Amino acid sequence: MNTEMNVALVQMKCRTGNDENMAVALGKCREAAENGADFVVLPEMFSCPYKTSNFPVYAQKTGGKNWQLLSAAAKELGIYLVAGSMPEEDGGKIYNTCYVFDRNGKPIARHRKMHLFDCDLPTVQFHESETLTAGNAVTTFDTEYGTAGLMICFDIRFPELSRLMVDKGAQFIIVPAAFNMTSGPNWWELMFRTRAADNQVYMIGCGPARDEKASYVAWGHSIVVDPSGKVLAQLDEKEAILYYDLDVAKVDDYRNQYRILKARRLDLYRLWEI
Repeated sequence: MNTEMNVALVQMKCRTGNDENMAVALGKCREAAENGADFVVLPEMFSCPYKTSNFPVYAQKTGGKNWQLLSAAAKELGIYLVAGSMPEEDGGKIYNTCYVFDRNGKPIARHRKMHLFDCDLPTVQFHESETLTAGNAVTTFDTEYGTAGLMICFDIRFPELSRLMVDKGAQFIIVPAAFNMTSGPNWWELMFRTRAADNQVYMIGCGPARDEKASYVAWGHSIVVDPSGKVLAQLDEKEAILYYDLDVAKVDDYRNQYRILKARRLDLYRLWEI
């Protein structure tokens, strides 16, 4: 198994319209592929402005226009494409959904955000539950490099979810996320480093670039953290693509040297999916 891969995190601003956002995202995917990326990751809600009232307006069904364009791009460019997240409509419900396509454009994973972000901070009031429905699946998928876990933004705050992914074999966890100007400086790096160290996995976070004029101002700072909790690379708030060469084989090295997972007392406690 080839364990060395180049990851490209597309940190882009969200424009006002779906078609414009898709054009920018697809152009960035092409740029990343031309620069040797194996895995390309887009940000959370990259196709529409991050506002709860927008989600039903911009929502598309699985297999819709955006889905087809992303699948075709993955196939044409020969990349794994973790397509950030988009509003998905299914049965009259709206989900915050991330699709993953393999090098042939085949869909290999779909994660619906499990934990909806409702907050009443002094500077931010935001309630995803006004328009979104929570997903209910722990999502992992297999690649030629190893097994990946997939979560969206607020999902990272719940340690049980990343541990369940690791129990399913995850060696790296990908997180499209849109932390804001309060949660970002307080918890962005902390969450990625903690989840990486607790689970001895690579944590890969892709956020939108910052737009001070937007109703929801994103933190940016797309990030790669190694299985010891060390930050390997991180962007600032501007539009950019973060490239990083990542060797999945090092996960086993960390786990064999520091036997955190093997030291768990599974005779006394364990997690399971209901």
